[in-house]
Amino acid sequence: MLQRLRTEMETLADPRVAAQSQRFFKTGPGQYGEGDHFIGIRVPGLRRLAREYGALGMEAVERLLQSKTHEHRQVALFILVNQFKRGSETSRQRIYMLYQRNLGHINNWDLVDASAPHIVGAWLENRSRSPLKRLARADALWERRMAILATFHYIRKGEFEETLRLAQMLLKDREDLIHKAVGWMLREVGKRAPETAEVFLRRRYRAMPRTMLRYAIEKFPEAKRQAYLKGEL
Repeated sequence: MLQRLRTEMETLADPRVAAQSQRFFKTGPGQYGEGDHFIGIRVPGLRRLAREYGALGMEAVERLLQSKTHEHRQVALFILVNQFKRGSETSRQRIYMLYQRNLGHINNWDLVDASAPHIVGAWLENRSRSPLKRLARADALWERRMAILATFHYIRKGEFEETLRLAQMLLKDREDLIHKAVGWMLREVGKRAPETAEVFLRRRYRAMPRTMLRYAIEKFPEAKRQAYLKGEL
């Protein structure tokens, strides 16, 4: 089944889309996605393949996740997310452990964002959240992004404390992609609990990276948004 999937992906590959993806995901020298390889399949096509090959065994999925081709890794993660959602406790644990073994292959923002809330966040929901703190302290950019994105699972359920704890840890992070991710999660908190978000922001917004603040306050009324940007609160 794995070979059949790879063959089908080759038939769907589009060099023009691949070239666009290489630019969009910053694969040039010194950029965050340096060296990543694309064959040119858009996300809707990858999601369709993930449904069609949803019964792919875990060993085969892990091999796919370790591929040098970005779309192989992406479809592997889509399959894992789908299997996790419908799986037993035992299979979910196996998926979580597979994910942890392969953190180095989940190495671009789209891969992290499509998987961390649904696997890492979901698995840790009723368990110790200490793995999130370890991820937030990691040297690897993508692991730190996993930490804050995993909390999207809790935000959707009306739980905000973990997001705010990790946002505090990542407040002075050096990477723009972390600024965007933290700001995005704070914005999601604010959409559901404006007062909770503002208590956090009012004490910290002057020390926040500008990008993080802009993302966090994006949905605020214009007058309040400008007050934050001008430091008038």
